[in-house]
Amino acid sequence: MTRPATHIFRLLKWGRTLARHGALRGIEADPNTPPQVRRLVRIARFGTMQPKTPDYASAFQEIGPAAIKLGQTLATRPDLVGEEAARNLLSLQDALPPVPFEKIEAQIAASFERPVSDLFAEIDPEPVGAASIAQVHKGVTTDGRTVAIKVLRPGIRERFAKDIATYEWAAAHLEALGGEASRLRPALTIANFKRWTNRELDLRREAASASELAESMRGIHDYEVPAIDWDRTNGRVLTIEWIDGIKISKVEELQAVGHDLPDLARRLVLAFLTQAISGGYFHADMHQGNLFVKGDGTIVAIDFGIMGRIDRRARQWLGEILYGLTTGNYKRVAEIHFEAQYVPSYHSVDEFATALRAVGEPMRGKPVSELSVGQMLDGLFAITRDFDMQTQPHLLLLQKTMVMVEGIATQLHPEINMWDVSAPYVKSWIRDELGPESALADRIREDTDTLLRIPALVRRLEEQFPPKGGAPEPPPLPDIELVWERRRREGRGWLGYIVAAVLGGAAIWGGVALGWLG
Repeated sequence: MTRPATHIFRLLKWGRTLARHGALRGIEADPNTPPQVRRLVRIARFGTMQPKTPDYASAFQEIGPAAIKLGQTLATRPDLVGEEAARNLLSLQDALPPVPFEKIEAQIAASFERPVSDLFAEIDPEPVGAASIAQVHKGVTTDGRTVAIKVLRPGIRERFAKDIATYEWAAAHLEALGGEASRLRPALTIANFKRWTNRELDLRREAASASELAESMRGIHDYEVPAIDWDRTNGRVLTIEWIDGIKISKVEELQAVGHDLPDLARRLVLAFLTQAISGGYFHADMHQGNLFVKGDGTIVAIDFGIMGRIDRRARQWLGEILYGLTTGNYKRVAEIHFEAQYVPSYHSVDEFATALRAVGEPMRGKPVSELSVGQMLDGLFAITRDFDMQTQPHLLLLQKTMVMVEGIATQLHPEINMWDVSAPYVKSWIRDELGPESALADRIREDTDTLLRIPALVRRLEEQFPPKGGAPEPPPLPDIELVWERRRREGRGWLGYIVAAVLGGAAIWGGVALGWLG
């Protein structure tokens, strides 16, 4: 277990880096920052020269791979780090100098315990991409298929484990300070970050995520997930079908080959809604570098290290919330928040509906080009703070992805209106999923499942409370508090009891030896 002094040393070292980029100024100035944290910030920045404009992305980039991933996670939490920092962190580039090909080749051979030539006829030594966790090379399998080979950086798992341990330690202490720090749930943020990075650090999980998404999107003919080569995939190496296409960010190239950009933007939004609302499982890293367009207009996604999942009940709430915002039914949106217990019941539904109206009305009926997503998010987070709404990390991940999709769609078609594109789809989904036929089908299914569980329930009851008979039941025993439990509860050791017992035993032995005791 890592000692507290080690955690503090790491935090101060990282704090110095943040201070040199001016990234601690906002924390120190925020009135919600606990005094203990403010004191640590002052120590960390002591003697540093801070730029006028903070550069959070460069600071996280300098700290290292785990910090890069943490920065990308914090970009989804403007409520936690502030709007300015969140916007800056969205520009964080997950790119590092590549590992020499000799080490990559050795990593592939070691992970499969066989020569690389048994798996691949050739591998281009120049990587097509080098990120904080892995790098990708183009290759050809021994049976002649062109593939992308993703390989973990050597030693990356161990480095992440050390850094995340310090993140957990810091988040737990921050949350224990109470107040706004407790409401924002930093420990849960780090727990989710740890889960996501552990998934990224096991490339079999990424392969499984790609396979699951491909299965859920099978009926969507113009959206594709590359096929996995399972025979050449393990925890440290992922081999996937090579995609020939144009990056979705290269708008001029897409226009030059004749793609319908407004239709492409609309289909991208609908593909995201299909994943998130219909399937409850979505690609949560849909930035421009992870989306391609094939010659026939098919959108292809890559890099499935970060995936979002929403259960059916939350999807129903989400669908109603989106539809309520698009139609202006703020009262229903407010009621959903209370039904989901996102907002404590001591607040007023009507007051919450009015607050939502203040954010939603300026957005309705306007193209994205006339809206400020930053102002919208700032308004929403102000509402959550005013109404003591605890952070919902799964919804924040969804929201981050929605902002990404919106940004790409706007580049493709600046006049797109996200609400106009979303509303018909959401309305149709609500009709199918929440209509009377669906409700009746759900009730029949739930009641049938309940009836089928009754025999097993009876058997468990009989095991827990067997029939009377046989040997008599023992009488209830008194609940006696053990010595060491009491000492632990009182915060004292029980060494004194041991000493007393030894001395007492010695006295008794001596008394017997002298004939005093019989």
